[in-house]
Amino acid sequence: MNVYKGNIIDIFENQIYLGELLIRENRVFGIKNLGNEDPSYPYIGPGLVDAHVHIESSMLTPSEFSKLAVLHGSIATVSDPHEIANVLGVEGVKFMISNGNTVPFQFSFGVPSCVPATTFESAGARLELADVKSLLSLPEVTYLAEMMNFPGVIAENPTQIDIVNAALEMGKKVDGHAPGVRGEAAVKYFSKGISTDHECFTLDEAQEKLNLGVKILIREGSAAKNFEALIPLAKANAHQMMFCSDDKHPDELLEGHINKLCKRAIEVGVDFYDVLRMASLNPVLHYNIPVGLLREGESADFVIWNNKTDFIAQSVFIGGEKVMEDGKCLFETTPAAIVNNFSTQNVSVEQLQIPFVGNEKSRLQVIKINEGQLVTDLELALPQVVAEKIVSDVSRDILKIVVYNRYELAPPAVAFVKGFGLQSGAIASSVAHDSHNIIAVGVDDESIKDAINIIVREKGGISVVVDDQMGVVSLPIAGIMSDKDGAYIAKEYKDIDSLAKQKLGSTLKAPYMTLSFMALLVIPRLKLSDKGLFDGETFSFTPLLKEV
Repeated sequence: MNVYKGNIIDIFENQIYLGELLIRENRVFGIKNLGNEDPSYPYIGPGLVDAHVHIESSMLTPSEFSKLAVLHGSIATVSDPHEIANVLGVEGVKFMISNGNTVPFQFSFGVPSCVPATTFESAGARLELADVKSLLSLPEVTYLAEMMNFPGVIAENPTQIDIVNAALEMGKKVDGHAPGVRGEAAVKYFSKGISTDHECFTLDEAQEKLNLGVKILIREGSAAKNFEALIPLAKANAHQMMFCSDDKHPDELLEGHINKLCKRAIEVGVDFYDVLRMASLNPVLHYNIPVGLLREGESADFVIWNNKTDFIAQSVFIGGEKVMEDGKCLFETTPAAIVNNFSTQNVSVEQLQIPFVGNEKSRLQVIKINEGQLVTDLELALPQVVAEKIVSDVSRDILKIVVYNRYELAPPAVAFVKGFGLQSGAIASSVAHDSHNIIAVGVDDESIKDAINIIVREKGGISVVVDDQMGVVSLPIAGIMSDKDGAYIAKEYKDIDSLAKQKLGSTLKAPYMTLSFMALLVIPRLKLSDKGLFDGETFSFTPLLKEV
């Protein structure tokens, strides 16, 4: 039997006491109460859970993701393999589950509910109702992942309703995805049995959904950041809220995870026990995750913290096994299999050119980025025309953006975006939500072409082109994940991210993550798919030029 002495955090009784935690094999055998809290001892509490994350966005396999997550006291994730499902379908979901099973970390996987996410883009696979039902029956699957087709649910489209009901009939939770959906539309959407939403970006919207009984997730990822807007609600609604990252790049994951949100919440006055409920108890109970919460007889899953304010993990235990100590992961990973779906050819400069066919009343419909948000705006702008072609205008930060089909040979879609701040060169990525075609932005066609063609050569990755310098992080697994060590990829990504900022001049905190969301059609307002410019409010294609 192993004995660990420290301040025991009991989130069921809202108390902390000096005690001894007795572990036999992989379970909590007993807990001895030795008296009052003593800050000279470390604190022993439940492990943290990321209540919604697309692991693929870290560009790491589940096993490599877990090696970085445990450094910060995370022991479980509620993981939506939507990204790889759009590339490889059932095979992709099973790859994630299989790889996750190779490490001592609790992955609670969901079944993607919308693959492809829309009919307005080219994806690599489809999940039909029969596929969804088959995956829901797997023991590692605890829920139906975010139902992004909220218009379909609200309109009671049989396809979406049948998928939701299939999960509910199997006793599985159904995650929501309803950005900006309010009023009667929200009532109708959540009445179908959908129980969460991680897409609220204003306090009023989140409060309205809390009043409907919806569980609200506070998201703080590499691009989408809603902590500041939503954390005030935690003081009265912590029982109905959770923390999540949604999408996290490897360099940021190396620095911190859910523990950073816990620390920030404490700093703004949220009750200590409420913070831990949001970070551990609530997701464990809601998704029925087989994770122990420091009770006798349960799995010995716990974290030894330095104190109760900084959330710096000294040691992490999962199933009684010490998996992290003093900032070092203690388990090894095995090389992942290479699975992919990539079939296209190099693009040419000529394919990227846009002839100007308008008049003096013509205005560009420009995608306008909102830093820290997935929601974009529409801005009308005079087109910059050179030699009868519409080109980027660096002086106004209106740059050409391209989405290029990775699954078959097809013409690229071209539009314009404002907010990247590039002064030269181009960046590109095959991590492009939701279908993961190649997406690029740049100041000139030659640079954009080179950035795209590097990705074609590597069959997946992120790239940068500036002057005579080119860089790439290869992502051979489904074109969205690396087969390399997490710490190595974190450094590689940080280097290429620095190039985009320091050499190209991007003013964004996360230019590659932001770029990946410019093809996310299910988030308003204006986005670009491989088939054309898309208006997320009307849910239809819209022309590049509009007369005013």
